Amino acid sequence: DSLVRDGFKMAYKQHVTMATGINDSLMRTPNGVEGIYFSLGGNTATANQFFLTDSTRHFLRGALYFDAAPNADSLGIVNDFLKKDLLHLINTLRWKEAIPQ
Repeated sequence: DSLVRDGFKMAYKQHVTMATGINDSLMRTPNGVEGIYFSLGGNTATANQFFLTDSTRHFLRGALYFDAAPNADSLGIVNDFLKKDLLHLINTLRWKEAIPQ
């Protein structure tokens, strides 16, 4: 629960003053992985964030940042392009189980 709260906090609290909008979308992949994808509009430090979990053992959070001043007009095309890669990563993710010793 605390990791999920942190995922929302990192998407909303840190960007709400700069974002023109934040959309969160519930995701469930073909591999049974669930999570939330955040799309942030405006001149935010990141336009794409997500977290994924199986709610028991695994949690993965991702965010895409650029080493540049946030400018939605300049980075929009790149963000749209990279969002496709992030969605591919999310939709093909499989949790690897530990091998018993």
